[in-house]
Amino acid sequence: MIGLLIVIILFFIWLIPIILVAKSNLTEGGEKIAWVLLIIFVSWLAWIFYLLLAPLKPKDTRPNNH
Repeated sequence: MIGLLIVIILFFIWLIPIILVAKSNLTEGGEKIAWVLLIIFVSWLAWIFYLLLAPLKPKDTRPNNH
């Protein structure tokens, strides 16, 4: 019983960076999906890179004149 509880707690700790990236406004679209996949496969190290590097491309802040 204790072992199952430990596994559940560790799973939620592993899930925290994925949730934080998914809710973040720093990236969007394909870039966000790429970061989430990196976190899933590389774990916390990718999340640290996300915090340091995201967004990879600067957002276009100019008004959209069509």
